[in-house]
Amino acid sequence: MFFHRSLLNALLGPTSREKVRLLFGARQTGKTALLRQVLQQSEPAQLFDLQDTALRRQLESDPARFGREVRALPKQKQVIVVDEIQKVPALLEEVQSLYDSAPGRWRFFLTGSSARRLRAGAANLLPGRSHLFRIHPITRWEEGGEDLAIAEPRAATSKGKRVPPPFRQQSLQRQLLFGSLPGVRMESTASATATLDAYVATYVEEEVRREALVRDLGPFQVFLRLAALESGQVTNLAKLSQESGVPASTLKSHYQVLVDTFVGHWMAAYGHPSRKRVLTTPRFYWFDLGVRNAAAQLPPTSELLQSQGGPLLEHWVAQELLARADHLGRGHRVTFWRTVDGVEVDFVFEGPRADVPIEVKWTERPRPEDARHVELFLDRFGDRAKRGLVVCRCERPQQLTDRVTAIPWSHL
Repeated sequence: MFFHRSLLNALLGPTSREKVRLLFGARQTGKTALLRQVLQQSEPAQLFDLQDTALRRQLESDPARFGREVRALPKQKQVIVVDEIQKVPALLEEVQSLYDSAPGRWRFFLTGSSARRLRAGAANLLPGRSHLFRIHPITRWEEGGEDLAIAEPRAATSKGKRVPPPFRQQSLQRQLLFGSLPGVRMESTASATATLDAYVATYVEEEVRREALVRDLGPFQVFLRLAALESGQVTNLAKLSQESGVPASTLKSHYQVLVDTFVGHWMAAYGHPSRKRVLTTPRFYWFDLGVRNAAAQLPPTSELLQSQGGPLLEHWVAQELLARADHLGRGHRVTFWRTVDGVEVDFVFEGPRADVPIEVKWTERPRPEDARHVELFLDRFGDRAKRGLVVCRCERPQQLTDRVTAIPWSHL
């Protein structure tokens, strides 16, 4: 059964109709399922699934075959879908040739789970001819929740098309322990635990290790666990090097592999000038809490929530905000703000016209003092920020100060 993904309308919308649509994201985030929705709601289409070993080998040995087959398709088949394009990077040159030779003749949808492989294969990403989309694990607004905190109008689905249902809402405990990968959400607790362990073993440790050309698995496994444990913290390569025994330069390369394969994101410090010195070292966040917990070898139990509930909730908020910024596009990004004397705001959601400071608290009973750092940010950057939020576990929104509202996690 297909469920509604927020990218569907953008992929099918008129803004990108004349462009090649590149859809990137980590494995198991739902790229293939989303493209099958595209196929269901489009005119007759042709799918090239490069996870099919036989097809992949044929196209690796003769990339021009792709162009010949596309040109031979009936005229009514205008939609061409290529799944996991990084497996045969040379096909991007064929797509460019087809696109340039007959503008408007075909509409291309391409997916990938590794920008690193594309670069390593000397492939271009079709500059001027493509629009890039990034898919994340299931977000709160894809569950049908209300977009109360950072409003975003939803695009209407094309008239006459079947609208897939939203995902079933899950408890906070489930999301903090098991994450939001589409397949994992459908599984029992025991099955989800095994699936996430297998994901780390087969994808992160094997495929990502192969991407990094790492021959010694032991130190790389140590790096993965430490990187997962440190997720959401300011990254200290010198400290990680001491703990893992891996040179800092190698650790930096390993982190880049995680970014290139969409397993994680760097988050920069808030960049606007301040009278006080601020910390500029970035933070690193894994793309999904379930995968992060499995990589960190943290058992998904109630004890984990009792000991790390606050950091887990903060990590979840980071993922939601990063996904929202990607979805909204240019002019939107997520940063954090921290001064050398300890004043800190967990996140700043930056928009084209205004910024919103956001603090995360594990409490069910927020108090005005929970907003004090947000208020300091608003005082300092009043030209860009007029309001702030405290995300917590309260039941309903509360006005903590004139400028800061506490909202339930489910309203983000």
